[in-house]
Amino acid sequence: MRTARTTHHVAAAAVLAALLAACSGGASDGEVPSEQPPASSGAPATTAAPDEGPLPGVGIQLFQWSWDAIARECTNTLGPAGIDWVLTSPPQEHILGEEWWTSYQPVSHRVDSRLGSREQFTDMVSTCGSAGVGIVADAVVNHMTGQERPGTGWAGSSYEHYEYPGLFSDEDGDFHHCDTIDGDIQNYKDAEQVQSCELANLADLATGTERVRGVLQAYLADLVSLGVAGVRIDAAKHIPPEDIAAIIADLPSDVLVWQEVIRAGGEPVTPEQYVGNGQVFEFGYGRELVGLLGGSTFRQALTLGERGMLPSDDAVVFVVNHDTERNGEMLTARDPEYLLANVLMLAGAYGTPVLYSGYVFDDRDAGPVQDGDGKVLDASCPDAPGPATSLENGAWTCEQRWPAIQGMLEWRRVTDGAGLVAVDDSAGDVLAFSRGELGTVIVNRGDEEAVGSWPTTLAPGEYCDVADGPGSPQGCAGATIEVAADGTLSTTVPAGGFVAVHAEGRTS
Repeated sequence: MRTARTTHHVAAAAVLAALLAACSGGASDGEVPSEQPPASSGAPATTAAPDEGPLPGVGIQLFQWSWDAIARECTNTLGPAGIDWVLTSPPQEHILGEEWWTSYQPVSHRVDSRLGSREQFTDMVSTCGSAGVGIVADAVVNHMTGQERPGTGWAGSSYEHYEYPGLFSDEDGDFHHCDTIDGDIQNYKDAEQVQSCELANLADLATGTERVRGVLQAYLADLVSLGVAGVRIDAAKHIPPEDIAAIIADLPSDVLVWQEVIRAGGEPVTPEQYVGNGQVFEFGYGRELVGLLGGSTFRQALTLGERGMLPSDDAVVFVVNHDTERNGEMLTARDPEYLLANVLMLAGAYGTPVLYSGYVFDDRDAGPVQDGDGKVLDASCPDAPGPATSLENGAWTCEQRWPAIQGMLEWRRVTDGAGLVAVDDSAGDVLAFSRGELGTVIVNRGDEEAVGSWPTTLAPGEYCDVADGPGSPQGCAGATIEVAADGTLSTTVPAGGFVAVHAEGRTS
């Protein structure tokens, strides 16, 4: 059993945490064997594949969830709910410490972290695959640690700031050093600084060299050999796109590649430069949702992504992630508009949507609840998860279990690929629309309930309102709503709420 331990922090640790948490635009982003796991040349045991239809599959980021907890959640919740992917936290060995960002300071490429062992990671991938859920691993390949003092990682590997035995060495030219204050990025208008200087003292890998590329290729190949369906390239903005192309060149063609490239106005490094390598996280999407739910022209929610963002097929979209949850840039589970933002994302046709599930905190550096040895305790969801549930610090938010989220996952599955019709935004704060003849959703961003009739394309009859949760063989999870003979739907839409009906939810 590991003993409780502490880690040394440099004087700039607070700055490091703030920059990692901000990570937006110009403010980014027994004896243990020492050898690294061997690379695999075999094909990955791919566990899931994206939908073939016009609407991509839906993923979820289970931030700081342990491997054992993810495995259970795949079987009990994610697979049955129709979620296609889980984005995990980084699986590699990392520095010691309680903060969440310790996971983003690699010490080695051993798959052994406070979230679980290599065996537990492998079992999770297999278990989730059996539930029809693929695993996308967060891969930290831009940098190593930001620790000035020598230390020992979670799995026992020793390291120094620029020395990682068996992996990287400053003597071999494996790190960038640039002539700025402290060697850090000072000017985000300078692409060379962004991609060759350090991000908050994190030892920046020289990804343009064949040696560094080879080590990173071996790490990604090892993850693929364990069966991951894809990888998220953390801090991709700080790696030239041609370097990423070289690092992922040998991955099987069916391995998903997601890249974190934060969009910021006037900067020379843009998401568009990376689409040749795979999909890119479109930060503009979540930012625009804030305005749409805050009072700007509501109808623009239907064309979100068509202006100033990546083409839909290239974009990964989200309401919040682990960085924006901590910097106030986007909506979070603490905001009353958060649920509606997720509803609009799941009802929309732009990009590959990724839900988010983390834990409650009041200190943005705070890590998840851990035992005395620093191991993250398995996530445990509240009995009645939902936006109105009051949670204490450290409690898991479990959005994937919110009835309304599960209902919208069902709505999305039924309406997949159908065109946008029957749009009605005449009420100002209420937006209603249908997808083909398969489903209708009505969203009320206002502070008062909306009573009225709205057009649908559904056949007359009674339908389950999946805002209360998905249907089951036993019937509707909550209310039923009648579509009249003329195709209109008369109902009351709660303040800050929605109603959603679909063709498969007809009860009479």
